[in-house]
Amino acid sequence: MQRDVQKALGFLMPMAIIMLGLVFYPIIRTFIFSLQRYKLTEPDKVGFIGFENYAAVLRSPAFHYAIVNTLLIMGIVLIVGLFSSIVVALILYGKTRLSGLLTAVAVIPWALPPVVNGVVWKFIFYPGQGFLNKLLYNLDLIDEPVRWLNTRFGTLLIVGLIVAWRTIPFCAIVFLANMQSIPQEVYDAAKVDGANSRKTFLYITMPHLMPSVAIALTNLTMSSINVFDEIAALVGFRNMGQPLLIYNYTETFSFMNFGYGSAITYIIMIASGVFGYFYIRSLHFGGGKS
Repeated sequence: MQRDVQKALGFLMPMAIIMLGLVFYPIIRTFIFSLQRYKLTEPDKVGFIGFENYAAVLRSPAFHYAIVNTLLIMGIVLIVGLFSSIVVALILYGKTRLSGLLTAVAVIPWALPPVVNGVVWKFIFYPGQGFLNKLLYNLDLIDEPVRWLNTRFGTLLIVGLIVAWRTIPFCAIVFLANMQSIPQEVYDAAKVDGANSRKTFLYITMPHLMPSVAIALTNLTMSSINVFDEIAALVGFRNMGQPLLIYNYTETFSFMNFGYGSAITYIIMIASGVFGYFYIRSLHFGGGKS
């Protein structure tokens, strides 16, 4: 018994060391930075200042601007992502010869790295001779190129669509697995009672999908908060339309203000942790239902 315990500890030790070095140490170190005046351009002024960085972040108009941008992206991602995920799941649920191929094609956006997604969409929305401008021009719908990314709300709309496009496959697979777990006898009984397709979807399919809706909403929300690579590839690190992570990166690495940037990091981490808590709760809720 003692040897089994020692063997188990031997297997766990490498992972424990990795977790301590790559997860817990950075978290603790970042918190220490957030309590300090730590700006690399002013090395002689480094010192402990308590929660002043947090207060400065919460008072900053630029932080409020980034929060509004993040919330706008989140709204677009939630609306487009949730609706499209259910539609894609319903299409994949239909049993045809192409179901396997369609499922494989549907997960491609999820499999691509976020920065690749951003580059691909940049070619589409490029202000000059991008794909969409060429298409609209050839259809005689525009006379001159549309500058899609030159306005704040235009950029946020496109970023929201890109994040939704990347997240939809995961949510659709969750909905599809949930649909396939619904007993066929339930649909047969509804058909005997005279329920049409609309009533069957509203009163049988959707109630069974509610645990998956919670998982999808949480996933879409966290993806919206953590959007970074797509914007960096699409428009770089400009101020206009920047969400929380771009604002955090700019303050930390462009202005070398590690204390202030660490405080922003902790605020974002706490917000993500709250959504993560509800994500875990929704998983348990889904498990209980199944």
